Amino acid sequence: MSEPRESSPKTILITGASSGLGAEMARQFAAKGYDLALCARRTDRLQELAVEITAAHPRRRVEYLAMDVNDHDRVFEVFREFRALFGRLDRIVVNAGLGKGAPLGTGGFEANRETAMTNFVGALAQTEAAMEVFRDQQAGHLVMVSSMSAMRGMPKTMTTYAATKVGAAWLAEGLRNELHGKKLGESVKVTVLYPGYIASEMNEHVAQKTKMMVSTEKGVRAMVDAIVAEKGSACVPPLPWAPLSVVMKHAPLGLFKKLM
Repeated sequence: MSEPRESSPKTILITGASSGLGAEMARQFAAKGYDLALCARRTDRLQELAVEITAAHPRRRVEYLAMDVNDHDRVFEVFREFRALFGRLDRIVVNAGLGKGAPLGTGGFEANRETAMTNFVGALAQTEAAMEVFRDQQAGHLVMVSSMSAMRGMPKTMTTYAATKVGAAWLAEGLRNELHGKKLGESVKVTVLYPGYIASEMNEHVAQKTKMMVSTEKGVRAMVDAIVAEKGSACVPPLPWAPLSVVMKHAPLGLFKKLM
């Protein structure tokens, strides 16, 4: 497939881009003609990905920087540096996250705390840094990667993770509320993605046991389509997750537990 010819390619910044959904988003956006600003903790992985993408798409520019979302000062530094490198950031995807967890009250507080700090406070830092860029540019598109687990309180090891994904989604939803009807809201868009079961490094230990799991490529394609369409929110892939979201929110608890 030939790459789009653009006199001024759009630039997308993706956090947590060293593996899984973030890495696949980078591949698919490169194929669509985007230049890439990639960040994660593991720069060796980012370097390998950059080599892979530039080999497949020689006209694409790929820059990468080390970033831990729990180092909040570094988050601001990286976003500002990418903006300086490219001159402009058109889209920023808040994707970096963690899936650790333990049932509450069972001695797993440290794992739950780490997930809460990474997935919520880390998302807050990224959102603040992104909006600093977009307010200055007077344009941009913020994409928050939440989860279908945000539709309902989840049990056991998923409890804290699901709660963080609600919080991350509500950061973005609150921002959209703020921008609605304002001039800035015409040029700054906000998308919240609610991925269902998409294969990635985070869930590879349960991938074979989980119903409705789709491949990384297929799941990310649905995510990319929703981002490009600038949807306000999207369950991805749409089937079965869009109709299931209604069931998850409103089913009696006994039925919900059987479904999960």
